[in-house]
Amino acid sequence: MKLSAPIYSCTLFMITAVLLHSSTVGAQTLGFQGQAIGWTTLNPSDPFQAQAGLRYIPELSFSLPAGNYSLEGEFSANLWGSGTMFTGDSIVFDEQLSPYRMWIRFSGDQFEIRAGLQKINFGSAMMFRPLMWFDRIDPRDPLQLTDGVYGLLGRYYFLNNANIWLWGLYGDDKTKGWEVFPSKKSSIEYGGRIQVPVYTGEIAASYHHRTADPSDVMPDSIINGATYPENRIALDAKIDLLVGLWFEAAISHQDLDFTPMQYKSLLNAGMDYTFNLGNGVTMMTEVFGFLQGANPFGADEKILFGLLSATYPINLIHNLSAMVFYDFANKDIYRFINWGITYDRWNFYVMGYWNPDTYNLYNLDYQTTLYSGWGFQLMAVFNH
Repeated sequence: MKLSAPIYSCTLFMITAVLLHSSTVGAQTLGFQGQAIGWTTLNPSDPFQAQAGLRYIPELSFSLPAGNYSLEGEFSANLWGSGTMFTGDSIVFDEQLSPYRMWIRFSGDQFEIRAGLQKINFGSAMMFRPLMWFDRIDPRDPLQLTDGVYGLLGRYYFLNNANIWLWGLYGDDKTKGWEVFPSKKSSIEYGGRIQVPVYTGEIAASYHHRTADPSDVMPDSIINGATYPENRIALDAKIDLLVGLWFEAAISHQDLDFTPMQYKSLLNAGMDYTFNLGNGVTMMTEVFGFLQGANPFGADEKILFGLLSATYPINLIHNLSAMVFYDFANKDIYRFINWGITYDRWNFYVMGYWNPDTYNLYNLDYQTTLYSGWGFQLMAVFNH
């Protein structure tokens, strides 16, 4: 019998409750914390757009040591609502209540096994990430929030710092990472990763297999209810010399029968360096290419972006960062600046952007439409 994601989550919760109930109170550690977020975004360009929203993420965690082993868990929810106003239209409201993280982990000195709704991410790139397979972290988001995936993840760490990852995921009807088509519902995805130290850095190879279901995107007259296997392979590395250097390369193949464009290739190369100016200015640059064609690295369709970013900590309270993205194909420039302020449990962010009227930046989703043109966003975060 196959368990749906909600039933799977409830099963994990009940197992954890039994484990906690059967353990002694003195041996376990329970914790509760949360994050409340409020924001407003104003886009004065034509057409005028404005948005205000609230989000709350409560988190319950536990840790239960047992000799050389440990049992841990985290359960959190994502509660948010927003109202968006467009010129000449009424306000559009949107809200969501869903689990954010719901996992338990059994670990020892050199291994861990984690099951449930969790974040899985890896790779060497910082901003444009070809290995963004299971998350959608926006580099401009100061909180780095992203939905998780339901699955089982095992990791083993060798004494020389090499490590092996193996995972199995539960397919649902949501896209993740760079996906255009979601996975077949209730299908099983699987893959792995091996990472080894090299000189002053590391190099890794990754693989993932899933079954894509384009029925929600493509008309049935074209796909006739078919699903399509997909395989991904990737290689990434990072090394520290006088500067930090990294690259990522990922290729995916979908056995599609309605188009010859079966291969997608994502490439990234970057470097960073901290200059000894004031409190230290960290500069970073990346070049990113997204290629699609009938063959590996085929470029029948392509997107090429460049990035330059700078970060400067003014003091313990104030921090400034700025990013400039350049679209080589359309010769467009995207600009973003963030002033972060930290007071104990409070964080404040004043963000500004100046982008093309047609927003073509990578990893589009429904929320990015507010970032075309120019405008600003204010965000307040309370952590307890």
